[in-house]
Amino acid sequence: MEFVGLVGGSARGPVLLCAKNIAFGFNSHSSRWKKGHMLQRRMRGFSLLEMMAVIAIGLVVAVMAMVTLQPTLKYTRETNAYNITLMAMRQARDISVAQRQIYFVTFTHNAVPPDQITVTQGATGTVVSTFTIPNDVAFQVQAGLPGAGKTPDNFGGGALAIDFDQGVAAGAKNVVYFYPDGTAEDVAGNLNNGIIYIARSNDLYSSHAITLWGATGRLRGWRLYNTAGTKYWRQM
Repeated sequence: MEFVGLVGGSARGPVLLCAKNIAFGFNSHSSRWKKGHMLQRRMRGFSLLEMMAVIAIGLVVAVMAMVTLQPTLKYTRETNAYNITLMAMRQARDISVAQRQIYFVTFTHNAVPPDQITVTQGATGTVVSTFTIPNDVAFQVQAGLPGAGKTPDNFGGGALAIDFDQGVAAGAKNVVYFYPDGTAEDVAGNLNNGIIYIARSNDLYSSHAITLWGATGRLRGWRLYNTAGTKYWRQM
């Protein structure tokens, strides 16, 4: 440390200057120590306890989200099964009219999911399209469906899941032939009116239905509702 001279002509000058230098050095060291300490804390990262807490919170949020989304996911699969079935029937009718050929649709309820729909060219027997519906949805009827007189378009009694060829004793209930004039018939050439039900097991109000009018090939979609304890079908 170097003393240049007296401060204010007083003998106390060197002492005061020395004290200021000492204080400045101490403050500089203290500042560097604080910065270093803070840098070490920043570089330290998370502790195991902090990481476990974050993971636990994330798991709780994920479980809550899954529970909340389950009804929406189930409804989405029900709607997909209905849309796939309706699309397959419309496709068969449209290509029959466009190509001036007969196409037929076969509905298969399998003991082991999924249920299946095939579209076949009548002249060659070639399967042109195959569709499957979601595994947890099937061509089935649930206990408690509205019975005769309360079914969609008044077709059937609500007891058979695949119930085409209404009023034809020897017809094939699960096969529909579409003709170039837009009509729907059975294998024997009878007009084919009927209905198919789609639902999830043990879930009555997941029930959807599609009706077919043979004379025009018209398709209509339905869903089961409940208002104040009254079950009824509404057209979609």
